[in-house]
Amino acid sequence: MPNEDEIILTPEGVAKLEQELEELKTAGRRELAERIKVALSYGDLKENSEYHSAKDDQAFMETRILTITNILRKAKVVEKQGTDVVAIGSIAVLNDLEFDERIEYQIVGPAEADVANNKISYESPLGKTLIGHKIGDTVEVEAPIGIIKYELLDIKQGL
Repeated sequence: MPNEDEIILTPEGVAKLEQELEELKTAGRRELAERIKVALSYGDLKENSEYHSAKDDQAFMETRILTITNILRKAKVVEKQGTDVVAIGSIAVLNDLEFDERIEYQIVGPAEADVANNKISYESPLGKTLIGHKIGDTVEVEAPIGIIKYELLDIKQGL
């Protein structure tokens, strides 16, 4: 596992953050500058909600730029792994044994985790449990609803 200063990312995650950063620094800043310019033309800043909204958005965007820059500076990109055991970057194909339901999760770093898109952190209960397991293994994960059992059906290279 990584040290505390490292932020684990897949190559896909790095590319996505770099794209977002470029977009924020170029188009995002231009659009906000234009919004502020238009809002300033309305006069009295005390009661100018458009101006205050644009300035709030600008502060949020600049904070996001700093956050992404910091993440990229600390990023440790995971290398392609084999498919013999689950590792960071792997896609684990699971069968929920209780509901006989097949699901796939990519194991990623916390900065990339996105459960809605089936990307779970290696720090999550399921992510921690899956790391190091092989096809055919049965794993048990403690969840708020109780113990969930999965069979590991396949391991795909996620990078």
